[in-house]
Amino acid sequence: MRALALILALLLAALPLRAEEVVMGLSRNTVAITADFDGSEVLIFGAVKREVPILPEPPLQVIVTVEGPLEPVTVWRKARRMGIWVNSEAVEVDSAPGFYAVATSAPWSDVISAVEDLRHEVSIPRAIRSVGAPMEIMDSQSFTEALIRIREAEGLYRVEENSVELRDSTLFDAAITMPANISEGRYVTRVLLTRGGVVVSEHSSELMVSKVGLERWLFNLSRNMPLVYGLLSLAIAAFAGWGASAAFRAMRSG
Repeated sequence: MRALALILALLLAALPLRAEEVVMGLSRNTVAITADFDGSEVLIFGAVKREVPILPEPPLQVIVTVEGPLEPVTVWRKARRMGIWVNSEAVEVDSAPGFYAVATSAPWSDVISAVEDLRHEVSIPRAIRSVGAPMEIMDSQSFTEALIRIREAEGLYRVEENSVELRDSTLFDAAITMPANISEGRYVTRVLLTRGGVVVSEHSSELMVSKVGLERWLFNLSRNMPLVYGLLSLAIAAFAGWGASAAFRAMRSG
């Protein structure tokens, strides 16, 4: 037993100490989607714990990612048929985040290598997990690129280089803006420390986005009681139409 304990102690002593480790926090753990929700901003902050002095080279860099709920997406390609545009070909994207933002402390090429990006799935194309395309479609990658372009235009996908403030290679913070058209669900926030393009530490946390108040009630009603929701919508539309008509008649008579 003594020999076994001695061997275990030697093995533990031979293991390398973690030179740098990231700790992080969020300014909020929940985002509430209300009737007048027009977006929100989340502050991600933290520090680097060390067991050795700060290494001058290569410089420390920080990457912050916020990933929304993963969902399957069907991407269609339109073609002109008999003078009109119609959906012609489709590719099923098995898993794509509804929202994805990346913030870095330096230009992208300086913070992470292509190999580490592939390993840790950091960039937007890597966050889209897999694509299944029919055999007759030879350029399935173009469908993924189209999905990225569409969601970039909607503000749901973006890369913000040089937006992470890193002070004395120890303290950092970044502000991520979430647009009004985000979907509810569990959002994963990651912070990665890199040196020379290699990830040396990683930490993640969760952020919940959910509808509250009238928005939540209407959402639950549409899912649990669709007939009642439809009748209520018709009643509101009819009342609004009657009110507008009555107001117009009153204005004309006045």
